Amino acid sequence: MVDLVPSGSATASPLTGMALRASASGGRGWPGHARTAQFLLTLASGAVNAVSFLALGGVFTSVMTANSALLGLALGNGHLSLANLAALAIAAYLVGAAAGSWITAASGPAPLTGVAGALLAESALLWALFAAWLFLDGAPGTTARGALLAVGATAMGCQSGSVRVVAGSSVTTAYITGALTGLVAQATVERKLQRHNALVILLLPVGAAVGGAAVRWARLLAPAIPAVLVTAALLVTVARRRSARGDGPPGDA
Repeated sequence: MVDLVPSGSATASPLTGMALRASASGGRGWPGHARTAQFLLTLASGAVNAVSFLALGGVFTSVMTANSALLGLALGNGHLSLANLAALAIAAYLVGAAAGSWITAASGPAPLTGVAGALLAESALLWALFAAWLFLDGAPGTTARGALLAVGATAMGCQSGSVRVVAGSSVTTAYITGALTGLVAQATVERKLQRHNALVILLLPVGAAVGGAAVRWARLLAPAIPAVLVTAALLVTVARRRSARGDGPPGDA
């Protein structure tokens, strides 16, 4: 199974060096395999993507491949409003990815740095989105939709950047193209099925289904679902970190 603790030498890149130094100071590590946190974050990604697609203009908050395609299609067909939203989501995602990567790789007092710090920032963004959604009675106008989309995309970028720093490119929680390709390639060539990765791939559409159902049947509460899930992942991460410090290397969470 995939381990969420990255491997490799400290000289691989400046970012890797930063991350390893931070881990030594206790600011960054994601103890154990952190599977529970990965599952929760994947569900959250699906849910927030459903909310953004159905209620914030028809674009996604974490699937930048789809947003890039939507941007090109919209420009080619003269749909400037959709093009603007797709471009906004991409830009906000990049800002979030930079912030999440920096927080995770930086050294400093927990929980302000490390993966817990990045999840704390992401959680704050998602709760802010939910609060604004409630204030707007679940019916944001054009400008508000763009602002909420930017907040959601920043949160997803923060999550993806953090996971990339702490776990490497083999682990994902916000998009599944690479994971799906790897799963099929390994099953075809090595005749092995990574059940853990298969479950992660299934959880993204499950989260989207839950988010989509919430938009339809409990619209005011829909953005709370990803916020709750990310907060739960944060609590799991903090608990595992404390367990790792107190009891030695933990098992899978």
